[in-house]
Amino acid sequence: MRAIQFSEVKTIRVIDVQQPGTPGPGEALVKTHRMGICGTDISCYLGKFPFFDFPRIPGHELGVEVIAVGEGVTNVSVGDRCSVEPYMNCGSCYACERGAINCCQNLKVIGVMMDGGLCESFKIRAEKLHPSAQLSYDQLALVETLAIGCHANDRGAPGDGDHALIIGMGPIGLATLEFARLTSATISVMDMNPARLDFVKSNYGIENTILFKGDGSEMEQMKTLTGGKLYQVVTDATGNQHSMSNALNYVAFTGKLVFVGITTEEVKFRHPLLHRPEASVVASRNALPPDFTRIIDLIEKGVIQTDPWITHRTSFDSVAEDFDQLTKPETGVIKAMIEVA
Repeated sequence: MRAIQFSEVKTIRVIDVQQPGTPGPGEALVKTHRMGICGTDISCYLGKFPFFDFPRIPGHELGVEVIAVGEGVTNVSVGDRCSVEPYMNCGSCYACERGAINCCQNLKVIGVMMDGGLCESFKIRAEKLHPSAQLSYDQLALVETLAIGCHANDRGAPGDGDHALIIGMGPIGLATLEFARLTSATISVMDMNPARLDFVKSNYGIENTILFKGDGSEMEQMKTLTGGKLYQVVTDATGNQHSMSNALNYVAFTGKLVFVGITTEEVKFRHPLLHRPEASVVASRNALPPDFTRIIDLIEKGVIQTDPWITHRTSFDSVAEDFDQLTKPETGVIKAMIEVA
């Protein structure tokens, strides 16, 4: 069976792996139809992701088809189209006992800490499959990205009358925006790339767009937009240590800063920036099972429109040739989709 492997930094190989075999109790055998490429995949490919080791088969944003189920599986059946919840939690650590399975102390994310779905078929715990009779494989592969944004928005929890700022309009920032816009908060977005801000304006109707130039003009614009108060909730989705270190400057008194992007570098700020406004800084990691259920329902009802998301496509056979270009924002990529089958 063929699979695609990140064998070392910026190196992709097509490899042969063993067939996954018959699913055991509680397992399902699935066929991969679509894989979305996200910032995590790009960071892994570039050797910058903190929880990743080479070599590894990537693939955690997946649209799959159930082709066999093991004993005791009742939540999915053969032929079901599913999104994959890729977080393999242990179920017994302190975090899991508290229901925080997204940050299990022994967590293994498929495609990151263990081999993922960029192959013809693989076995997975059936409980991690979320079926939909209505959604396409493209849409199902987008659910995990959206779940990251859903959880990040919940961590910030912007309320009625709040001003909320999302920094970084890549897929995770856009996913956070999808759920922030369902609240009653007034939303601003910031990016260094004018094309991404134009994308947000045209597809989401967000007028409060801020082009980061690094000359202080963005701060003046923020004060104008918020009546001088700045933002009750700031979500940094960049994964850039400079942006993350600077983001506390935009938080209002008693406000909250959410880090959903990941960096291996140090994030630094002067303590008074945190202490004087009694601000809160929180992390947002992965997502929870109800997020997947909610997102599938919202897409099925048309509340979330996925059509604008997929800007680039490649095939299984062309991944090695195309992947490097898909890591570059200047190509205009928002979300690239790999058509596996």
